This record gives sequence, C-alpha cells and structure tokens, in this order.
Amino acid sequence: MATTENPDSTRLPKATEERLEAIRAEAAATGKVESGAGRPPRMDRPPRDERSGGGVGSSEGKFPAGESYYNLGVVKPPTWTWEIAVYFFVGGISGISSVIGFIGHVLHADPTLVRVALWMGLIGAMICPGLLIADLGRPSRFLNMLRVFKWRSAMSMGSWILSAFGGAAFTAVAANEAVRYGIHLPLLPQIAWIGEFGGAITGLLLASYTGVLIGATAIPVWHQHRHLLPAHFLTSGLGGSAAILELLGFLLPVTQFLGFAASAVETLLGISLELKPSQVNKPLHHGRSGWTMRIAGALEGPIALLIRVFLHGSAHGRYATAICFLIGSCSSRFAWIWAGRASAHDPHALFEEENERIRARAAGARAL
Repeated sequence: MATTENPDSTRLPKATEERLEAIRAEAAATGKVESGAGRPPRMDRPPRDERSGGGVGSSEGKFPAGESYYNLGVVKPPTWTWEIAVYFFVGGISGISSVIGFIGHVLHADPTLVRVALWMGLIGAMICPGLLIADLGRPSRFLNMLRVFKWRSAMSMGSWILSAFGGAAFTAVAANEAVRYGIHLPLLPQIAWIGEFGGAITGLLLASYTGVLIGATAIPVWHQHRHLLPAHFLTSGLGGSAAILELLGFLLPVTQFLGFAASAVETLLGISLELKPSQVNKPLHHGRSGWTMRIAGALEGPIALLIRVFLHGSAHGRYATAICFLIGSCSSRFAWIWAGRASAHDPHALFEEENERIRARAAGARAL
C-alpha cells in the first residue's frame, strides 16, 4: 500500500522558524549574534561587504585585509618560563668563556685570565642544568631527554651538547687546578688539553645551538631569522664573556677588542632588524617585545660601542660598558621569547611568511 509523506511533517514549528530568521537577520546586519542561548563562543564574523553585495558566506564577500575568520593563532605559542631566557644567556657566556680559556692557553696568555675563563665555563655548566630542570619541573624529565640521540632534533642535540660541555669543562678545570697545585699524575697535562679542547668545541655549539633551536620552529618571527639567530647569540655570548672578565679586573687590550667587536656586530644586527618592517617582524618593533628588543639592542650595540670609543682609556668607562652589554644581552633573550609568543598568536604572520616562500620558489623555478 503506497503512502504519501506530509511535506509539513518535518517542518519546524512556526515560532522556531521565526526565531531562526531573526538570528540570521541579526547576524547579517551586525556580523555577530548578541542574543540566544547555546551560541558557541568566539563566533564573531567579519562585517558584510556592502560594496560587492555579498555576505559572509557568499562568493563575492571577502575577508577584510589583515583579518582572519576567527582571528586565532595557527601555531602553538612557546610555554617557556623565565628560566629558559636566563639559560640562553648563561649558556652563551659559559660556552664562549671556555673558548677564550682554550685560545688563551694556546697563545700563552695570562694564566690567571685562562684560569678564570675556564672557571666561568664550569660555573655556567653547573647553572644551566638547574635552569632547565626548573623549567621542566622534574630532574627525570631532563634525564629522559638523554635516553635518545636525534641529530636532526635541536632539542635532543642541545641536551647532549650541554652534558658533553659540562664534562669537558669539569675535566679542564680539575686537571688545570691539579697541575697548578703541584699534583703529579700520569698524562695530567694531556688530560687538561683534551678537556680544554672539548670545552671549546662544545662551548661554541652551546652558545649557538639555542639560536638554532628557536629558529627550527614554525613560529614566524623565529623562523624568519633562523640564519641570524645563531650568529646573534654567539656574538652576544662573546661580548658577555668579555664584559664579565672586564668586571673581574681584566682590563686588557684583548678584552677591549672582543667587547668592541661584539658591540659593532650587534649594532649592525640591530640596524638590519629595523630596516625590515613586515607583519612577521611586527613583534620586534611593537609591544613589550619590541620595546625590550630595541632597548636591549641599544645597550649592547651603539651605547656600548660609543662608550668604548670615547672612554676607552677609563676604567670606569669600561666597567659601564660591560654592565650595559650584560643588561642588553640578557634582555634580548627575554625579548626574543616574548616576540615568539606574540608571533604565534598572529595568524597573518605565518600566512605572509608562507606566501614569501611560495613566491621565492616560483621565482627560482622561473629562473631555471
């Protein structure tokens, strides 16, 4: 027996239909719905494009420039605490200090300078694991990072570099102190040389890998400067190590030269960042991260450079330069982390960087 379906049997009640029509009219007029229960959060829509006559869902209606549908970040922001910024700062100084100690020993520099530089490397190697563990929460989490060795992972390599650097720095200091106090053991001078050489190699890696670490991410402002960050962190660590040596009384021509070179390079890097205004670099020019970055760049760049030029013969001038550079170097680490957080919350920065890569690949293909 054939049956016929009542076309009105599935129709909503008249009151409900009227309510839906009212919601649609309100959304079309204002771009959002202010009333009504059960509305999902953050359902704001871009305003209607009156010039094209299209609504939000029509093919003619376009999103306004610089605005996404939900205006939400695409990548997850970093959750690092202040300990990581200090770890970047201390790790750079301790790694470069071991390099200075090894080169000073090779060039027969002041033995006291060599000894202090090696101790600076060891002290930094003891502080860095504590900072990492404080950020991770438990010591076991740091040990778990050493269970595997992934040479393609900057974080895995960083854990092994820090561990190797700590062992080399301890070996160098222990062997040199034994020789200094007249302890005669077989192959002790050779062990000291091996420790110093190992500390210099791993120290260079420790001072630069942190720049590689944050550059090897999808966060736009970090990825955009992935080639600049390792050099910036190395230079900052060099100037910081020279500054501490000067504050400890080593007002030598070599520390003056190292500080001058570091400030000059930092000045050039700061100028290059200022000359690249874009959506990706917006966190480096605006907001808390932007102001911190500019103040830090001025302290470790032009301000420190000018003090060295005009007060190079004054001990107080060199102390002031060292303090300026250290404050700027530490502040720049915080600025880069804050810039990464701001960049992760900006979806348009990621889209702009991706479009730049697409255009670069297209230009390369056309050139071929």
